[in-house]
Amino acid sequence: VQLQASGGGMVQAGGSLRLSCAASKRTSSNNGMGWFRQTPGKEREFVAGISWNGASTTYLDSVKGRFTISRDRAKDTTYLQMSSLKPEDTAVYYCAASRTSFSGTVYSQYRYWGQGTQVTVSS
Repeated sequence: VQLQASGGGMVQAGGSLRLSCAASKRTSSNNGMGWFRQTPGKEREFVAGISWNGASTTYLDSVKGRFTISRDRAKDTTYLQMSSLKPEDTAVYYCAASRTSFSGTVYSQYRYWGQGTQVTVSS
């Protein structure tokens, strides 16, 4: 499975962006999906996760109410809608496919990773 993340960019604080993660094979449609982010010198941080059928979602506390994860299984694409962005949301965002049908909050629970897309929020 190859994952291609896109949609990153530069936005002012309070703005919005939508990230997309396209999978190369339908294998990912039965896997949980997640979004992580990383800044220089820090460990990769879980941001949001969604189960294989979209029925269950999980969020980092600091993004609850601002970010929404969703997926379109027919298109093998997972999205992260980010609103009310803050400068502290600046990071490289990675999408990942879980080893199971459900998402997790730990890096090791994910088997496949996309290449990352940069999100920069200016104040």
